[in-house]
Amino acid sequence: MYKVFIENKLIIFQINSQLSGGLKRKDIKQKIKDFLKSDANQLTIEVKGKASFHEVFDGYKHIEAAGGLVQRGDSFMFIMRNGVWDIPKGKLEPNETPEFGAIREIEEECGVIQPKIKMHLTNTWHTYKQKSRRMLKKTYWYWLEEGEESVEPVPQAEEGITAVEFLNWNEIDEISENTYASICEVIKSLKEKMP
Repeated sequence: MYKVFIENKLIIFQINSQLSGGLKRKDIKQKIKDFLKSDANQLTIEVKGKASFHEVFDGYKHIEAAGGLVQRGDSFMFIMRNGVWDIPKGKLEPNETPEFGAIREIEEECGVIQPKIKMHLTNTWHTYKQKSRRMLKKTYWYWLEEGEESVEPVPQAEEGITAVEFLNWNEIDEISENTYASICEVIKSLKEKMP
């Protein structure tokens, strides 16, 4: 299964290898166009395999990123980036593993020292335009614990980050009105994996 966020709306590509025939690429693209014009927030499309999913995004530049939710006690770290609540993340460097990239990005964007990965949460995909190029970004998300050396986080201003805050569950629920649908998906995944 692939969860792709387009214009902050969720499209689930359900892989079904038993599917006979399936929708053609142009039919899938039309279904997506119709969905984006509608009031619905979620669409599920059955595709025969991974190749069908990738065909839909042929022509997009594919990039990978990683990031995560850092836990301190009963709270989790969020950032305010360009006026929207977000989770620290960033593009992977060449030959960098998602785990290492998540830690590096959290350290760079928030000044946290050596957070430790507890577990993988989920992967999300989202599309956006950069200049005139269409992009498809896959992000690997992790649940991390604060490192042994607890420091006050420092927002990386050159990345548009104006605040770094540790929020409890009640505060996390409140930010859903000012965040991206993909971030809500990561929070949902965390809640499902909490003991």
